[in-house]
Order: sequence, then C-alpha cells, then structure tokens
Amino acid sequence: MPREIFDEEKFLEISHHAIHCRVKRLKEIVKLKLRTKKNLYTYKTDPATAERLLRNISCDIIEL
Repeated sequence: MPREIFDEEKFLEISHHAIHCRVKRLKEIVKLKLRTKKNLYTYKTDPATAERLLRNISCDIIEL
C-alpha cells in the first residue's frame, strides 16, 4: 500500500534512500513516486515545484 507524503523536506530525505523515482504528469498536478526497498511513497505537487525537486534528488528518474 503506498504512503502519501505531504512534506517536501520529508520527500527529499526519503529520496536519498530510494531506488528510483517515477514521475507521472497530469493536467494540473505532478505525482512523484519514490520506490524504496520496502515501501512506495507518493507526493503530489504543482509542475514548478516538481521540477525543482527533481533537480535535487539523486535517485534514477523514470518518466511515465
């Protein structure tokens, strides 16, 4: 069962341990999904914030 994250800092912290990050772009929001060894974390945000976050994470990025 995926866990939703509501804090941007928590998302960046989890991204250091993630295997990869999947990006799903919808009309007004972007869903960022972090896959770790045990869990899947999701974070919903606007496109501008998503681009800024994607520049700061170190895991592999997969566009859907």
